[in-house]
Amino acid sequence: MSDSGHILIIDDEASLRQTLARILQRAGFEVTTASGGKEALELIHQHPFDLVYMDIRMPDISGLEVLKSIHTNLPELPVILFTAQPDLHSAVDALRSGASDYLLKPLKPADIIERTKAIFAKLEREHRKKELQMQIQALQSDLRNLEIKEGAEQSPIDDAPDPSERYLKRGKLSLDLHTRRVIVKDRVVSIPPTAFDYLLALARHAPNIVDYQTLVAEAQGYDTDPREAQELAKWHIHHIREMLEMDARNPEFIINVRGKGYRLITD
Repeated sequence: MSDSGHILIIDDEASLRQTLARILQRAGFEVTTASGGKEALELIHQHPFDLVYMDIRMPDISGLEVLKSIHTNLPELPVILFTAQPDLHSAVDALRSGASDYLLKPLKPADIIERTKAIFAKLEREHRKKELQMQIQALQSDLRNLEIKEGAEQSPIDDAPDPSERYLKRGKLSLDLHTRRVIVKDRVVSIPPTAFDYLLALARHAPNIVDYQTLVAEAQGYDTDPREAQELAKWHIHHIREMLEMDARNPEFIINVRGKGYRLITD
């Protein structure tokens, strides 16, 4: 990832595209723009980007189709979609296809900057974590080689993390914090990164209720108003239920506490 972060903005509306570019450039980010999906995919093929902002409705290729192509070829590249017409069905499709977030127009400059910084902070943490894991593995390898050369009895070194630190167990759910997968009873489920973070926030507070704003703040790293927090949480929780629950309409694990938030059942 570049020092300032390279962002691609995709929108067929020139005024919004240019305004968003200026906002992010003034905040210190490098920005490239595209007026449609075809142009965007060509740019992504030619240049590395750290984050993509994209309108879900475009004239040449739909935002969802562009998103699917990005997620297939660059699954680690975060994509944030925005639209003037909120729709739960399209939001869930976007999350299922790999979107990191979903914003409503009109876009507020302060929110865009905060959201962008939160994304890059998260990317930096993940990058640093991978670096440390590689360093630990290298040190463990060096230690084993030294022991062999000295003719000493090799101490058993378990490369696997301490299970007590690796897994967070809540009732029938077990969250693997290293592989970021969920074990439901005996079934292993891989879920998108943002969805995993929402479930992790619920698990850490379980069995208590987690209000919408706290849920968004802990899962996505930024603050938002109650209405937007409720909408964001609703989309992500709906997505999680579709993957974990036997019947998403009658959830066993995640319960909605109307007007307050969500609660993870641990019984």
